[in-house]
Amino acid sequence: MDQYEYIRTAQRVYGTNISELARQTGNSRNTIKKALRGEAWGYSEREQQLFPVLGPYRTIIEEWLKKDKDQPKKQRHTARRVYNRLKTEQGYQGSESNVRRYVRMVQMELGLDIAGQAFIACEPEAGQEAEVDWGTATAVVGGEKVRLKFFCMRSKYSGKHFVRFYPCERQQAFFDAHIQSFSFFGGIFPVLIYDNLTTAVRKILLGKRRIEQESFSKFKAYYSFTARFCNADSGNEKGGVEGLVGFARRNYMVPVPEAESLEELNEKLLADCLSYGSHKMASRSESVADLFEGEKAHLLEQPNIAFSNTRPGDARVDKYATIMVDKNRYSVPWKYAGRRLKTIVHVDRVEIFADGKRLAVHERLFANNKWSLAPEHYLDLIQQRPMSFASARVIRQWREHWPQSLHQLLTNFCHIQGETKGIKDFIAVLMLYSRYQADEVETAVELALEKNLSSSEGVRHLLIYANEQIVPIAQLADWSSLPSPDLSLYGVLGGVQ
Repeated sequence: MDQYEYIRTAQRVYGTNISELARQTGNSRNTIKKALRGEAWGYSEREQQLFPVLGPYRTIIEEWLKKDKDQPKKQRHTARRVYNRLKTEQGYQGSESNVRRYVRMVQMELGLDIAGQAFIACEPEAGQEAEVDWGTATAVVGGEKVRLKFFCMRSKYSGKHFVRFYPCERQQAFFDAHIQSFSFFGGIFPVLIYDNLTTAVRKILLGKRRIEQESFSKFKAYYSFTARFCNADSGNEKGGVEGLVGFARRNYMVPVPEAESLEELNEKLLADCLSYGSHKMASRSESVADLFEGEKAHLLEQPNIAFSNTRPGDARVDKYATIMVDKNRYSVPWKYAGRRLKTIVHVDRVEIFADGKRLAVHERLFANNKWSLAPEHYLDLIQQRPMSFASARVIRQWREHWPQSLHQLLTNFCHIQGETKGIKDFIAVLMLYSRYQADEVETAVELALEKNLSSSEGVRHLLIYANEQIVPIAQLADWSSLPSPDLSLYGVLGGVQ
């Protein structure tokens, strides 16, 4: 560039001729003339890129990539895979950069995965669309490490989101998550975007057509929103909530969250969701919280009564006085063995009825082959068969949570009364749990041990008098009192005086 400027200035300003300029700069006369005729020039690009080392392998690469057009997207050749195959199978000695450059050229010619590299900028309307997805995370609940699912719903316009933990992704959890989300957002988005999850879609047809689950169609109609499903294997069509799954896991679940119950865990998550929104998203002039406040007015109003998210059914009580619901067992009083009872399954509990009377309520189990046994359903039967006490499943499960005082009382009863009578009498103490609070029974047991009481009647009386209110007896007003007795007369009777 310096010589170009010197040549033009010397000739145009000072009149130096071409021969003198050629002598001064060391360039040929033709080069001097070229500089005087036009603008500065540089290296020109080749009309055709040469691949001297890769050349013999170009046909092989093209064949591999052409076959990829008929293969699944996730099982097609990458540039790295092409390079490794050329090295191991064909003895290629060239550089990887040349392979990458040529693979890119061929992919563009064949139209392989080029559209996936370009994106369309969108501006969603306020309060019109939200995206839905599930994620998985580990948490510590009640001291036990468990694998939980978390539901995510995100507004496409404001970016405000809602996250909630559930033990599973079953349909009742799916519906409950929607109900909780609508309450959080203060309304319903007219359009919700999903992938093809089985709790909503029964069958995928050609294009955008879907056969929905009947219960999901009823739920959707009740809340008056439209479901839009992504193409198969196209999670990028709801990229906002896909990103939210990772964001929630990194920000709300690190370190691994701990709580005594799932409800407590969800309260912490709710606080995180409420506090989210002080920042501004890219290309937005307002914060997430401000956008969400303006969006609320565009949401559909919620029904006055929430959707009845229950599943009625019936089941026969087996010989173990349990009924089977979703591959798990729930106990009922043993006298109902063999009868068919009604069940109502909620998202978090199972209710069991007989003749319109509620017999039992159990916390719902979500694994398989689990037993939820209430001790009061079996104590009468075990008292009739005391030798089954030690091995009874319900007692073995319950004993893990007993205080030490109950273990000591059982030992004392068996030592004083003998094993059979001692167990029967101890079961009578356990029956008191159905009539009194657990802490009251355990306090009475500790007092019974302190006073060396050796029967259930002693414990029962302690409970009775512990809960009995002492009513003071007031003195009678205007009641004439008798004269003080003369005790000396007794001495006359006895011959003392």
